Amino acid sequence: MVELFGIKLANSIERDLYEKALNFLPNETKDKIKRFRRYEDSLMSLTAELLKRAIVCLKLGINNESVKFNRSAYGKPYLEGHEDFHFNLSHSGSWVVCAVSSKPVGIDVEKIKEIDLDIAKRFFSKEEVSDLFSKNGDEKIEYFFELWTLKESYIKADGRGLSLPLNSFSFRIENDNIIFTSNDEPRHFFFKKYDIDKEYKFAVCSMEPQFPEEIDIKSFEEVFEFLLNNEMLKKFLKRN
Repeated sequence: MVELFGIKLANSIERDLYEKALNFLPNETKDKIKRFRRYEDSLMSLTAELLKRAIVCLKLGINNESVKFNRSAYGKPYLEGHEDFHFNLSHSGSWVVCAVSSKPVGIDVEKIKEIDLDIAKRFFSKEEVSDLFSKNGDEKIEYFFELWTLKESYIKADGRGLSLPLNSFSFRIENDNIIFTSNDEPRHFFFKKYDIDKEYKFAVCSMEPQFPEEIDIKSFEEVFEFLLNNEMLKKFLKRN
């Protein structure tokens, strides 16, 4: 079964807490996060790193120092040494979300904003473009981001990323039913949309058909405390 986790960042995280949280990360990752010009971008990246590490420690019962991530030839992150553990992250606006499954999974969250809808003509299938421009007023923007999050979740679950043309597969949403077609050989993917926030669209794609009813929402502080306690327990066990 797919499991979903999310953090909605508050307006601010104390800088002292930010600095302490960086210590849970390897130096290379820490340095990369510190290179962001905007503190908000740095904090978002840090939050994503903490969330995925906390989930790995929780689900697999390992300590943070044992967690090693790598990337596939197409750039998709994976956890070294655990072939049956799949995860995917996404962040936008105030949200960081993560999906976990025993099979390939993809996730995408997007903040709804004004956008030139003609971009759909470059990236969407003809059927999707036709459906999109048949909508009225604000429905167009809503539908654009519903399609976009579904498409992003699929290419992330598929694993080939943007090497897979976005117009080579198509979605249609009818009465909340998600209809998927692809030019590729048939593979069994399942999709679900969630109303995580009225200002956002959120979609998940998985090779497993079971999805949770709700997302497990945590705070930055809760994830920090979990990792901190995990470290303290490790030190205690070493002493004894």
